[in-house]
Amino acid sequence: MKTLLTTTAALVLSAGFALAESHSVVRMGTEGAYPPYNFINDSGEVDGFERELGDELCARAGLTCEWVTNEWDSIIPNLVSGNYDTIIAGMSITAERDEVIDFTQNYTQPDPSSYLVLAGNEGLDVKSAVIAAQTNTIQAAFVAEMGATLVEFATPDETIAAVMNGEADAVLADAAYLAPIAEENADLVALEQQELIGGGVGMGLRESDGELRDKFDAAIQSMKDDGTLNALIVKWEVGETF
Repeated sequence: MKTLLTTTAALVLSAGFALAESHSVVRMGTEGAYPPYNFINDSGEVDGFERELGDELCARAGLTCEWVTNEWDSIIPNLVSGNYDTIIAGMSITAERDEVIDFTQNYTQPDPSSYLVLAGNEGLDVKSAVIAAQTNTIQAAFVAEMGATLVEFATPDETIAAVMNGEADAVLADAAYLAPIAEENADLVALEQQELIGGGVGMGLRESDGELRDKFDAAIQSMKDDGTLNALIVKWEVGETF
């Protein structure tokens, strides 16, 4: 993550500011590979909690949304370099990320992270295990800090495959992502042990785009105030309501 953030910090200095004050059309950057937050549906379109949330936020802010997908490991650098205007991709607000980009207020509460293991391995000691996590996530940082052996992968699907093929003992990821996988696959089990990491999920923006951040902040707050955000959280099962 440090290499990514160093590269991104350099991009901040060279990025243009033409988009900072004019956002009648806003390009919403997401991964499209992390259900239920965001995924690509059978029609080839971005779908999920953040698609529905993002469209509503843009409507309340009087903006037109265009959706752009980007691989997770370059999602911050490509925001800073101007390939899109926001990140809305299940990104937890952290102090390290906030040094490089700006964030709106959170639109989810901190979501527990779960461990997924092969059935029969429920007694796993995670501190001495090999744990798979997606690169540049709060889960990867947590595993590294707790002293377990970390193996990182570019996509969430690869972390699951690592457990299935014996490359890792467990995967650590958002509980909302792992729960449906465990329910659909009898070979996989979620451990009872969970970790509470990060400060909730927010939209990422360039630090130069304060006006756009304020518009989305106001829209998020209005959805919290009238209960529509809580309704979406319940619908998509992405954590605790506000």
